[in-house]
Amino acid sequence: MEKTGQKYQSFASTTFKKEGAAGVEPDASFYIQNYQKIIGIRRLQSDDPPPDLAIEIDLTSKTTIDAYEDIAVPELWIYDNGKLTIYLLRNGKYFLSNISAIFPEIPITQIVPNIVERAWLVGSFQALEELENMMITDDF
Repeated sequence: MEKTGQKYQSFASTTFKKEGAAGVEPDASFYIQNYQKIIGIRRLQSDDPPPDLAIEIDLTSKTTIDAYEDIAVPELWIYDNGKLTIYLLRNGKYFLSNISAIFPEIPITQIVPNIVERAWLVGSFQALEELENMMITDDF
């Protein structure tokens, strides 16, 4: 988001619920378009907007995207077994996409798995540093 100049408010493991629907607790979530509405909120309510982006890392359990459809998160990323899958919400249903609506110019589905694998080899700090250098030089 820094690369694209987008302002945001992030939430770590936060439970999002809509009345009468199952809740979801993404590993990370970001308010981008609605970030100003969320600043200063300490406890989300069921009528607050959903995050613009939710990220799930499926290590021990699999993400149920139906629950995300109920919450209406516009973009959902699921990282599982070395692969990043992007889901975009249209007309209340998710469809697979190779391109992020938030970062249409950045090959997210290629970059994320490569950086995660690189982190296993050289450590998180160095992998993130390499990613930052790639973004600065547009070498992706």
